[in-house]
Amino acid sequence: MVPILFGRIQTRIVLLAVVGSAVTALLVPVLPLAGPLAERYRGAFLVLAAVGVLGIGWEGLYHLLMQFRWEKDWPTLFGLLTVVPEAALLWVLLDRDVVPGLAGRPPLAAYLLHVGLVWLAVWLVANGPMRVPLLRWRFRGGRLI
Repeated sequence: MVPILFGRIQTRIVLLAVVGSAVTALLVPVLPLAGPLAERYRGAFLVLAAVGVLGIGWEGLYHLLMQFRWEKDWPTLFGLLTVVPEAALLWVLLDRDVVPGLAGRPPLAAYLLHVGLVWLAVWLVANGPMRVPLLRWRFRGGRLI
């Protein structure tokens, strides 16, 4: 069964909250960011939250685009590559100071490391270990609740 729209949204939110938070917590002390550690954590978690909020809108767009495919699903590699347009849009929003709570944008290297490693970890967990404890996840359309 192909995950349905609400299942993909639920899975995205949970994986970003659990896996994304863990990766962010481990990564922030080594990212090339300036300022006190508490402020760096605050900024990184705000970026993670922005990824989650924007991701809900992206899922709607992806769902629309999938309707033009025969099997109504992306190949697995497309799921990994969706980080490119999502990260690019968020970078533009950060550059224009549109993300609430953040003044300015982080250095490009820190942003790319953070978003790239979080997305890779989320994608790997979604396509591997998550399927072990949640055996019925796929048959429930990707819904967790």
